[in-house]
Amino acid sequence: MCRVVVFSTFIGMLSMDRPSGNDYAGSILLIAWERDVMANLARNYVSAAMAMVMLGLAPHATGAASPACIDAASRQLDFWVGNWTVGAAGSSPTAHSKVYLALDKCMVIESWDGGRGHRGENMFAYSADDKSWHGLFVDNEGRVHVFSGGKASPGQVEFTGPSAGPKGATVLNRVTIVRIRADKVEQTWEKSTDNGVTWSVAFRGEYSRAHP
Repeated sequence: MCRVVVFSTFIGMLSMDRPSGNDYAGSILLIAWERDVMANLARNYVSAAMAMVMLGLAPHATGAASPACIDAASRQLDFWVGNWTVGAAGSSPTAHSKVYLALDKCMVIESWDGGRGHRGENMFAYSADDKSWHGLFVDNEGRVHVFSGGKASPGQVEFTGPSAGPKGATVLNRVTIVRIRADKVEQTWEKSTDNGVTWSVAFRGEYSRAHP
């Protein structure tokens, strides 16, 4: 569509009155005319390219996984990919989550909306260097949690990482994502103030796959 617009514009500009170049003055006018034609063509080409992006017509990645991320260890969170409704104690009935792959399928991203203005992005990736999963959680209230040393088993991935408590004390966080069945996933966030001796549940969400 956009190429047709550019081509039609170009033909329209060519159909404009073209000055004669038979004398010196005419040559000057001809050079100026050609310059204006090319400038207008460039502007229309840029506009068309922007329209292609906005209309979703621009070229994009084919979705093939990077050779570095096709091993089984890197694919242990694929069960979570999809659109979900999220149920939790005291949560909004409109809470939802979208989990998708990025960076040639080397990264898993969860974009969630708690339904009451609380939103966040969680990013996960498997490192072939230390053979473990890593995660970064960020929300729109300025909270950031970093997880490392993630452990995976079939249908389950667990992340741990420290954070600072209300009075500055170190709090250990543990997030577990478990596949219950194909259309059901559970995420549990636990906290420990005694270095992992005891744990309390801060969040337990039940993810139900949202069907189109």
